[in-house]
Amino acid sequence: MTEKIVQTAGRKQLGDFAPMFAHLNDDVLFGEVWNEDALDIKTKCVVTVVSLMASGVTDSSLVYHLENAKARGVTKDEIAAIITHATMYVGWPKGWAVFRLAKDVWNEPTAERTEKDKYQNTIFFPIGEPNDGFAKYFIGQSYLAPISTEPIPIFNVTFEPGCRNNWHIHHAKSGGGQMLICVGGRGWYQQWDEEAIALRPGDIVSIAAGVKHWHGAAADSWFSHLALEIPGEERSNQWLEPVSREHYAHTGMTT
Repeated sequence: MTEKIVQTAGRKQLGDFAPMFAHLNDDVLFGEVWNEDALDIKTKCVVTVVSLMASGVTDSSLVYHLENAKARGVTKDEIAAIITHATMYVGWPKGWAVFRLAKDVWNEPTAERTEKDKYQNTIFFPIGEPNDGFAKYFIGQSYLAPISTEPIPIFNVTFEPGCRNNWHIHHAKSGGGQMLICVGGRGWYQQWDEEAIALRPGDIVSIAAGVKHWHGAAADSWFSHLALEIPGEERSNQWLEPVSREHYAHTGMTT
């Protein structure tokens, strides 16, 4: 049997003051539109969350619809992908604002059996699976979780303490490069012949095509960043030498 949405908040809160508004809210919006059969309730929940996000609404009404989406089967991984995808179109400040609310709604801590589990409970995005396909380009263990594929591929890359990737270059005939958005822990980014830069949640790094660089975790902290591949012509990645233990220590990575 199809679930029927029933709403009475309009009449309870505004029935005496604005009876027409209460009628439109309870009987038309929820009574007719939400019960229309062309879309299922879960899809309508997603559309509503994205619509409110695009409008910059981050008050209790968005919390209600986030909770509604969770109750109708939207998972933590799905809402993370939905908000990330919408952020590409409506802007980063709105994305961060909605993530702060969604993190509380989908507060589902993982049982802390390992250090990885403990770290997972501090970040919203999934750590994902071991990054075996690129393991030869990393010192230490990294993990990869796809977040979104359109309009720009986005992956959450997580580094265990001390893990870093090799020096590398993103090539492109035009455009190209990469953007890193830090979402958990502490890490480092360094361009060739420049000082290393400490990274914390909320920091953003824009890496132009042709720049030799590396990034990874601090020696005493897990670290996660979203990696966004910037569109361009004839893009390719060139993996180079590892970041040596001596260089890692000398540039301050152990503090």
